[in-house]
Amino acid sequence: WSFAAWFYPGPLTVPSHSLVLRPAQPSPGVQSRRCSCSSESGAMKREPLQPSSDGGQHPSGRQQEEAPSAAEDAPPKSPLWIFGYGSLVWRPDFEFTSRKVGYIRGYSRRFWQGDTFHRGSEKMPGRVVTLLEDYDGCTWGVAYELHGDQVAASLKYLNMREAVLGGYDTKLVKFHPKDKEAGEPILALVYIATPQNPSYLGPASEEDIAAQIIVSSGRSGHNIEYLLRLADFMRYCCPQVEDEHLFSIEEALISILPCLYHNEESLAEE
Repeated sequence: WSFAAWFYPGPLTVPSHSLVLRPAQPSPGVQSRRCSCSSESGAMKREPLQPSSDGGQHPSGRQQEEAPSAAEDAPPKSPLWIFGYGSLVWRPDFEFTSRKVGYIRGYSRRFWQGDTFHRGSEKMPGRVVTLLEDYDGCTWGVAYELHGDQVAASLKYLNMREAVLGGYDTKLVKFHPKDKEAGEPILALVYIATPQNPSYLGPASEEDIAAQIIVSSGRSGHNIEYLLRLADFMRYCCPQVEDEHLFSIEEALISILPCLYHNEESLAEE
């Protein structure tokens, strides 16, 4: 098994994450780190605040109005981009034309959303990621380009997966491709779980989040798999980016279950 085997263009069929017993040892990839928009070409410049329609101020690089309902069909000839920052980065489960790794500004990724279906149950909710508005924040993920019939089919599927079963709302954001030759930022649809939804759990310590992840599983698999796959994505596709929240939770989980320790060499062997 290898990361590259499931991160390829086209619909994906993802194998289960291999939880191989390995000797406990410090992991070089999980030191305390802060997520940033830094790239190999240097740090991104922070954009000035501008007044928004809701009376507050937001980074000008971020679209703030609510996105159209996910049930609405986009014009057949107009491409739609969907930004994923959680399980969508490795398992979109819908047809798309192309994909790009990149980031959005003004948001930070947090394991603050409860999950009673995909990665947990009513008795033992799992922890999955959502986005928190953060002036200095930057979240990396994958944007998928949809055309024609892909738009309606994908929105119908995602409305059930993310909105109905997950408790997520939709917004429009500006997506910045990692590849600087890809052109200008792209307006993309993103699913965000707000504190108003009934499954929202809110903040907790990295140790408490890790402990909850360890004992939770749902219809899509174990919550541990969710965490490790997201950490793998960041290491392989965004190696220049620091994500303190994500890697601190992974470090806490490994300290509880040291047999789950893995590194780049061991992943390549699977």
